[in-house]
Amino acid sequence: MEKKLSMEGLEFQATKIKIENNILTITLNRPEKKNALNNVMMNEICYALSYAKQERDIRVVIIGAEGDVFCAGADLRREQSESNVPKIEGSDDISLLIRHLYKPVICQIQGSVHAGALLMVTNCTHAIAVEDAKFSAPEILRGVWPHMVMAGLFRVMPKRAGLDFCMRGQAIDANKAKEWGLINESVPADELESAVNELAKDLANLAPGTMQFGLEAYVNQDAMDFDDALPYLAKKSAETFAGPDAQEGIAAFLEKREPNWD
Repeated sequence: MEKKLSMEGLEFQATKIKIENNILTITLNRPEKKNALNNVMMNEICYALSYAKQERDIRVVIIGAEGDVFCAGADLRREQSESNVPKIEGSDDISLLIRHLYKPVICQIQGSVHAGALLMVTNCTHAIAVEDAKFSAPEILRGVWPHMVMAGLFRVMPKRAGLDFCMRGQAIDANKAKEWGLINESVPADELESAVNELAKDLANLAPGTMQFGLEAYVNQDAMDFDDALPYLAKKSAETFAGPDAQEGIAAFLEKREPNWD
């Protein structure tokens, strides 16, 4: 049996963690370093995501940031730092953890997003950005390539747009990011927090078991051929209707009341 994760006694150095109203918020907290991803920050994000998956009461995750840059990508300086947040063996890939969390994950983008930060934005279920945010994959300008980013990028952006984005390394604005599917919407800076909180509240009030079951099915069918996806989804549909959330939802509809999700 796997050891149950706990937040007790942990001191997060590169992030801030808040749990409230079934929502876990991860805030990147290295603004002086443009929230560049060092080993400590990546481990803390991975631990928080693993904890969110474990806890049934956590229904939504928000990933935000302090400062004027959401995240500048990997910290190339490799500075040494430590925290007492344990490392979970086999759980060190942020994009995989987000994708296989099977719960809504919202990126609250208060500033520009660069390079490896796109791993979070492209794999979350929702992304809301301020109107003046910029987005870039500048690796080619340094003689490297955004290999890991491509897995999520080409699942949300049109192929030619994504290729140009990677090949030239030029930043796009929030309007273009929305047009290309990289974000859901852009809002004025003073409306970002309320927009994200409203979305998170809406998602947290929906059937949590079905949400998790449905998102898992979405991820699984995404890797299937169409002819294989249909019978798989038919099976999952039948299982959903037989599940407790559907039984409660249908009963609440017939009884003209609000559903009570356990």
